[in-house]
Amino acid sequence: MSVTQQYLLDTHRARQLGEPGPPAPGRHDWRAVWELRDHRRFRAVVAGRPARGSSREVLGRWLRGWRRAGC
Repeated sequence: MSVTQQYLLDTHRARQLGEPGPPAPGRHDWRAVWELRDHRRFRAVVAGRPARGSSREVLGRWLRGWRRAGC
């Protein structure tokens, strides 16, 4: 069953029971990504490692170091 089909089924059930419908698929995707990032930063601090920036920044630092090494 696809996400859209499940959403439509849940919406139909909620309407039949007089309950509020579920949020649309994909509506909270960015919020989940941000929460995952915050959780990873928190875990790094708890483990005694520095909390670094975004994945894009880390990848950029890694690529710059790789280029300097002459690979």
